[in-house]
Amino acid sequence: MGRTGKGISNAKIILLGDHSVVYGQPAIALPLPSVTTRVTMTAIPSGQTMASRYFDGPIAQLNHHLAGEVQLIATLLDRFHGHNTPFHMAISSDLPAERGMGSSAAVAVAITRAMYDFFDHPLTRETLLDTAAIAEKITHGHPSGIDAATASSATPIWLLPHQAISQIPFNLDGYLVIADSGVKGQTGQAVAAVARRKTVFPQVTTRQIDRLGELTYAARDYLATGAITELGGALTQAQAQLAGLGVSSPELDHLIQVALQAGALGAKLTGGGMGGCLIALCATRAGAKRVQQAVLAAGATATWTETFHHKEEA
Repeated sequence: MGRTGKGISNAKIILLGDHSVVYGQPAIALPLPSVTTRVTMTAIPSGQTMASRYFDGPIAQLNHHLAGEVQLIATLLDRFHGHNTPFHMAISSDLPAERGMGSSAAVAVAITRAMYDFFDHPLTRETLLDTAAIAEKITHGHPSGIDAATASSATPIWLLPHQAISQIPFNLDGYLVIADSGVKGQTGQAVAAVARRKTVFPQVTTRQIDRLGELTYAARDYLATGAITELGGALTQAQAQLAGLGVSSPELDHLIQVALQAGALGAKLTGGGMGGCLIALCATRAGAKRVQQAVLAAGATATWTETFHHKEEA
């Protein structure tokens, strides 16, 4: 057994397909490799301890707020016959919680990778996703699997309900600014609001959902061909549909307009909405910097910039 074990994962954002994926349309999620969660396990003389932003102490005393991690770690210790193996697990993360960036899935993926490394076992992608799902099912009830799939991927993820999650071609140059509105996302409330709207206004709501699906299919082609201007337009058009569904917020609407006025090619909310984050697509590093500075000046509480590089082999 190795004396240390390391696992890393990354944040994710929903590029397109927010909410419409609930109604059978596709969604595209992007990994954010510059926004990471890291888990390091080290051998210690005795005990099993953890240090993280939510808990610091013996793993046996992990509380119910981290029930997913408790079950994941217990399952892996069973798998490796490691209940009597002493170790310290240190978890550090750049991901904010409750902002639609896949924080809990990133932790589950990084813990799984670190424990497989620590106990010196090979890990396939299929096993990784199945194992991370142990924690995600407790944390989220019925997760789609897209968070863990994206947190462990280097390329965009395509999700079509009731079909296998898959990776898709990616040949885009550009920059994506992610900005935190400062308001916690309210995914549950937003999903319920769309469901009510679909009951009260079935025709217009169905048209909005179908349009989001069309934009997502188009975006898959834009990602593959590097059509960044067209992709930006699709983002902004998607935001109009999401706002029409009632899942945006005054803070998001304001910051999105600020980003567009600062030169973004397109911008929209990402995730559940009613708070959380927005994304803004830019063609150049200088343009991304302008957008970043503008949204921070307008009230965003944090920003991240992801760089995309064209890869022929992708």
